[in-house]
This record gives sequence, structure tokens and C-alpha cells, in this order.
Amino acid sequence: MPQSLLRYTNILSIVGDLIRVQVPNLTAGNARASYGDLAMIEQSGQVYSLAQIIKIDHEEVSLQVFAGTKGLSTDAAVCFLGEPMKATYSPNILGRIFNGAGEPIDGGPALEQDPKIEIDGPSVNPVRRVLASRMVRTNVPMIDVFNTLVESQKIPIFSVAGEPYNRFLARIAIQAEADVVVFAGMGLIFDDYHFFRTAFEEAGVSSRTVMFTNQASDPTVERLLTPDMALAVAEHFAVKESKKVLVLLTDMTSYADAMKEIGVAMDKIPANRGYMGDLYSQLAKRYEKACDYKGAGSVTILAVTTMPGNDVTHPVPDNTGYITEGQFYLHNGVIDPFGSLSRLKQMVQGKETRDDHAHIMNTMIRFYSDSVNAQQKQAMAFELSSYDLKAIRFGDKFKSRFMILDARMSLEEALDLCWQTLAECFEPEETLLKQSLLDKYWPGLAEAKEFAKADGEAGADKAAGAAAHTEA
Repeated sequence: MPQSLLRYTNILSIVGDLIRVQVPNLTAGNARASYGDLAMIEQSGQVYSLAQIIKIDHEEVSLQVFAGTKGLSTDAAVCFLGEPMKATYSPNILGRIFNGAGEPIDGGPALEQDPKIEIDGPSVNPVRRVLASRMVRTNVPMIDVFNTLVESQKIPIFSVAGEPYNRFLARIAIQAEADVVVFAGMGLIFDDYHFFRTAFEEAGVSSRTVMFTNQASDPTVERLLTPDMALAVAEHFAVKESKKVLVLLTDMTSYADAMKEIGVAMDKIPANRGYMGDLYSQLAKRYEKACDYKGAGSVTILAVTTMPGNDVTHPVPDNTGYITEGQFYLHNGVIDPFGSLSRLKQMVQGKETRDDHAHIMNTMIRFYSDSVNAQQKQAMAFELSSYDLKAIRFGDKFKSRFMILDARMSLEEALDLCWQTLAECFEPEETLLKQSLLDKYWPGLAEAKEFAKADGEAGADKAAGAAAHTEA
């Protein structure tokens, strides 16, 4: 990094991980200080840490110190580097693990000579975006069948503390149909960091995975840089190499809490529940990186958003819902079909997938809704009809076959299992499905039709042969 010979030593204050330094004649352009640029903090003639400029007010510059300010004194000096934060981008980063400052932490070879790219760039021009039309297969039936994930979609996983959302996210990273998976963890405890790292290694997908991790013990400022680094790398894989990239973020509520903490330290006026007024725009800036690029690859974003107290009106999930295209609701250890929604699923269902996809999806959800109502009637000791008993039986099968997070099958296998489950619980006419679909997919009925057709053709051939023999 280029370094200036100028050192500024007039430290005005140190609050949390923020310092304020006075820079004389800043408005005259003598100092290379611009918003978002990096600076180097030195103490006792030694490099202490990198920092990032987050505010410029006349001759006062506020910086976030990456290593924190513990042990830093007002005798420190600040040197402006004149360039923004950058992330390493090259084929060598596949399989590597970086911290929130972009430094390798996996013990692998150094990447100092590899190309660097700027982070936190602008979103893609809407004119250059391609309409979403391709499915991202995850082999998770509650996603593939009922809330199909589409390339360039941005969608959160709404959950609460204690739910297995990280285990679920790791499964998607391992099973998803993607060329490159970019993972960004914010505020992870060590157990979660170790889990993701071990899961990717044991599944053999590390060669297509890039990890950026900010642990709970790391500086808060790095938590704000982690998703930007992941998204910058994902964009370049998609644009420069035409890769289908899946970005996994966890946890965006931790990211928003870091923004709140920094905002309070900067004496910003909080808005809803202590969060800053720009929460929506900051979240949208990251989510809008999801894009299907014309003539290139795509970036799809799947992000965990925890809801404190299971409160969907909390500022983070509330603002997220206005930005994203649906949500997956992880509740009681399963993906809740009623709280989940993919607003882009109709772009691929029946077009890229089988012709029965949308019909079987709606029918399965309708019967599951009836099973929930029947279970409520049973709990209140109401008399159950024969249909209620069928619905309860169907609901039990639906939960055990599709809703459990360990369920893994291809889309076609899941659709066939849907038909099998319907056939085990109901008669064909009870499903209200089109007769053409019943003839084609209903277990036993389709085989009977084929058998009857084959038998009829054989009978016709036999009759024709007998007629020919009579003429002879």
C-alpha cells in the first residue's frame, strides 16, 4: 500500500473502536483523506492497526480501528493511505478462509502478490440485469418444490436464536447447484466457525468455496466489512468468469447491531429501537448485489436474519422484508410452509421444471393446511370426519418426508414422492387435480393406463394377424 510521509498526531478522542484526529488544512486538499479510505495507526514508532475513514467534518476525521483501541493512547499517529479497502481476488482464493480485514487465517500461503479489488462498489445498472428465469437446485424439498430458489434472487432465512439455521445454511452450501459458494459469517462464535469450516472440508466442497469470517471476539468494524468483501468477490466471479455464484450470509442482524454500535459511538441520532435511520438503505445496498448479468454469470444471495424474541416487526427483519423477494421461515426446527414464500418461483415452475410442479405444490399445501385444522379439532375433542382422519395421516407423512431439515432428494424425486404421499392418503378424485395430470403421474393409474394401452395394441395386432390368416 502507498504511504504518505505525513503523520497526524493530534488525536482528539478515543471512543470504543473509533478515534477522531484533527487534520489541519484538510479542506485545502493537502491530506489524502477521503470517505471510505484506509489509514494506518502507529504508536511508539510501530504499526498498530489499519483503520477506515467513516466521517469527515471540516478538519476532524473519524476512523474505525480494525484491531480495536485497547492499549491505544492519544500519542498515536495517523497516516492516510489514500485508497479504499480492497479484497484479494484471484483463482487462488478458492478454498481459502479470510477474516473481516481480508487477511488469510487458514495457515495457507500468503496472497500479497495476488490482484486486489475494491469493495463496497455500486449496485448493477438495472438495464444490465437479466430477468430471473433459472432455478438454483438445493436438493431440499421444502425449497425446491414449495419455495423454489431462482438465480439472482435475494432471500433471507428468518429464524430465532437456538434454531439450527447455521446447520441448514451449511447443507445448502454443500448441496446447492452453484459453481462458486462465497460464505460470509458475522459475529460467529468459534464453535460455529469451526462447524462451517469442518462441514465444507468433510463434504469435499472447499475447492469451490471462499469463506470470510468475523468471529464474535474480532473487532466490530470488521463485521461491517465482511459482507462487502464477500459480495465484491462474488461479483467478480460472476462478471469476469461467468460463474453461477451463491452468496451465504449469517447473520445480518449481527451486522445491523454492529452498525448500531458504531452509530452510537459517532453520536448519531438513533431511530427505531436504537438502530440508525439509514438501516434500510444499508441493507438494500448489500442485497441489491444479487443479479443475473447479461452475457455473464449470476449472484444469488441467501442470508440468515435472526428475529429477537421471534418478533417479525423487529427493525432488521421488518426492513429486510421490503427489500428481498420472499423469505424462508425456519421455525421449530423445520421450514414452515405457511411463513415461507419465494416471489420468483413462478418464473421457473412448469417452465424449467416438470408440468405438474405448480399443481402438486398447491395441492400438497392445501392438504397440509387441512391437516393442521383437523389436528386442532382433534385437540379440542371435536368429532372427526373420515376426511379429517385422512388429512391428519397426510400431515404426519408430509412432516416426516418433506419438512425435516435432513430431507435430501432431487426435485424430480420429491415430486414423485408427493404423488406417492397423495395416493397413500386420498382417492384421485379428492385431489381436484386435472385428469391429464392424474393419468400421467398418479401411482398405479399411470401404469394401468400404459398396461391397458399395451394390451390393446397387442389385441389389435393379434386380430390383424388372425384376419390375415383367414384371407390366406
